[in-house]
Amino acid sequence: MIVIDGKGLAKKIKEELKLEVDAIRSAGGKIPHLAAVLVGEDPASQVYVRNKVRSCEQCGFGSTLHRLPAEATEADVLELVDQLNRNQEIDGFIVQLPLPKHINEEKVTLAIDPKKDVDGFHPVNIGRMTLGLPCYLPATPNGIMEMLSRYEIETNGKEVVVLGRSNIVGTPMSVLLSRKGNPGNATVTICHSRTKDLEAHTRRADILIAAIGIPEMVTADMVKEGAVVIDVGINRVDDDSRERGYRLAGDVDFAGLKNKVSAMTPVPGGVGPMTVVSLLMNTLKASKGIV
Repeated sequence: MIVIDGKGLAKKIKEELKLEVDAIRSAGGKIPHLAAVLVGEDPASQVYVRNKVRSCEQCGFGSTLHRLPAEATEADVLELVDQLNRNQEIDGFIVQLPLPKHINEEKVTLAIDPKKDVDGFHPVNIGRMTLGLPCYLPATPNGIMEMLSRYEIETNGKEVVVLGRSNIVGTPMSVLLSRKGNPGNATVTICHSRTKDLEAHTRRADILIAAIGIPEMVTADMVKEGAVVIDVGINRVDDDSRERGYRLAGDVDFAGLKNKVSAMTPVPGGVGPMTVVSLLMNTLKASKGIV
């Protein structure tokens, strides 16, 4: 089995981005600048944002982190979004999700200028993606497409099953893999909580993408021999044997599948690092005015 090493691939892409940014700097050009908005003290969000800021530094990007307290109002967040929209030094920015419950995430997303929406969540970017027009692709699906491309995993004419229909991963993933292109040209089925006889669908998949948020739900009996498995899930599972009291697990039973599939992403170290790199790729595009 081939382990699709997202961590190693992300490192390689960061090196490529740094070379490009160094060339821009030498030519006196505009250095890409990514800003992040973090509201509250959610531990996972703090880790994600810290990784994004560190990645910017590694690639020579500029970065700014805006912290707001958990009790910040929706108006406070929208005012900051407006400031970032108008700040010409900032090429792209993200508002880290989830937001506190009293803040409407949809309203905040809609307030972001689509030209600075490097997360790729704004309806304008989603619509342009659906039509195959230049846009900022959602970071996680874009990272998966990059993995498939660089590991030369054939998608043309393949049966792809996506577990999960979120607007962040499942739905855009289905669009990207079904449209013309490479990777692409696949026949895609989306499965979700209301899907009947789920195993009948998953066992048919040449490529299975699991983004359903249930730890190790996908077991060996659900997967076709020789399939490619992309595990998007990252779940905390209680584990008293670990010093921190838990371990990270994907949506796939990695140990149970490793002798049956042809290639698979690990958790951690698979899709996650590629999501961060996708943000940087989108930010570089933004700094060049490509989209």
